[in-house]
Order: sequence, then structure tokens, then C-alpha cells
Amino acid sequence: MRHTFKEFTSDALFKIGDINDLKSFSNPQQVEFYSFIWANSEPIKLIIDSVPLTLQPNSILALTPIQYLQYINGEDIVLYQFNREFYCIKDHDQEVSCVGMLFFGNTNIPVIHLDTKEQQKFKTLHEVFIDELETEDNIQAEMLRMLMARFIIKSTRLLKAKQGVVETPKSSKVDLLRSFNFLVEQHFKSEHSVSFYADQLFKSPKTLSNNFAKLNRSPLQIIHQRIVLEAKRLLTYTDKTAKEIAYEVGFDDASHLSRLFKKYTSQSPSEFKKSLNAIS
Repeated sequence: MRHTFKEFTSDALFKIGDINDLKSFSNPQQVEFYSFIWANSEPIKLIIDSVPLTLQPNSILALTPIQYLQYINGEDIVLYQFNREFYCIKDHDQEVSCVGMLFFGNTNIPVIHLDTKEQQKFKTLHEVFIDELETEDNIQAEMLRMLMARFIIKSTRLLKAKQGVVETPKSSKVDLLRSFNFLVEQHFKSEHSVSFYADQLFKSPKTLSNNFAKLNRSPLQIIHQRIVLEAKRLLTYTDKTAKEIAYEVGFDDASHLSRLFKKYTSQSPSEFKKSLNAIS
């Protein structure tokens, strides 16, 4: 059974699905969301970035939006998926952020194994997730984000304790894309050009663009969208002015951020802020 949460003000999306959602990946395709696949009572056979993987019972697999997933077989699963606006828009310690150990901070595929004690803890957390998804009020978004932070913290602790990772080819294009996204998370406030990231990765800007050819976004779009996401976060959760926000994300002139923001949201920062106030 699918449960979905959407937040109009930030475009946040969080959903919990089942095997029917996973079966939609019968043909390989990009995941597009931060995802956790939780195998319950039986093994689940998948292909991740062209690498066959059997997810054993009582195990959780973490995937980033840029990875490619194909479902082969298996039935008993829970699928958690969320976009950047749902979780990454909030401040989190780097280790449990969207560039933490579970996501872009790891060059391998993280798999978390649950013993009997941890199984019960995660099942209890899952029940709380469902209860919150069915409780619609003005603090629902914050509660769901807190629960996801708890889920990620618990998963990160288990992963660090057991180092459950599945090796992937070091030359994979996915590793390059993940490294690029990781660098963007570190430097997007000060570095807005593709050439900076290309230099850091010892690649040419053209090589980077060619590696992004199968994605719907270019390297420059990823940089721009990360800047816009941060601006939305600051507009939503702080009282900073558009000028202060522009300076914080690396623009000397607020008009430069305004043009970029409007390109990706069809609103200026001030219009976006007004829409937030109208809803609250």
C-alpha cells in the first residue's frame, strides 16, 4: 500500500511503497529519488548500475537519485523514497545528510543488515511513519523529516559498525557522477562553474557533460538547482533577505540569484516568500 506526502511550499515529496512500486523498475531506469529498499522475509534480486545484487532478508539498501535500478524478483519489501526538498532542504550533520555515508559520501552500495533486535526497532519506526502519514496537520512535515533523520541515523550507525557495502566497479560512470554531486554539496556556495568541479575531478568540462548525457540534467543544471534549493531552504526557514541569501550562496548582486531562481521556479525570491506567507 502506498503512502505519499507532498508539501506545496517546498515541492517536498516523501512516499512509502511496496513491491508494486519496485516492479515498476522491471526495466532499468534511473532511481530519481533518495531511496531505501528494505527486504523483509525473502531475498530480493536486483541489478544496480549493471551490477547484480541479491538483497538478503532483513536488509536495507540505500540508493542515490543518479543510480540505475532494475528489479528481477522477490516480493516482500518496503520502499522509502524522498526528494532533495523533503530531507536535504533541512540542516543535518554531514554524516547523516544527503552527502553522508549512506549516499554520496560512499563510493560503494551501502547495505544495512538488521539483527532480530534491530528488526523490531525498524518495524516500530515504520509503524510511526505510517501513523504520521495518516495524520495531516501543520507539523506533519516536520515530524516526517524528524523520523527520516532518525531512520538515517540508525542506518548509518549500523553501517559504520558492520561496514556492509557492496563493491562496485571503480571505473563506473556512476562513481564520477556521485563524486561530482558530492563536490557540489561541498562547494556550491562559492563555486558556480563546471570547470572548477572538472578540475577537482581531473576531467575536462566536456568529459563531465558527456558522462551526464543519459541524465535529464547537465552538470551546470545540477549546480544551479542546488543553489536554488538552498535559496528555497533559507527563504522557507529563515528571515534572511533576498540580498543576504544571494550573498550566502555566492552572488555579489542579488539580481543574479533572482534571475536564476526565477528560471527554475517561475517565481522571484520575493514572490516565493510571499506565497509562503499566504499559505501560513
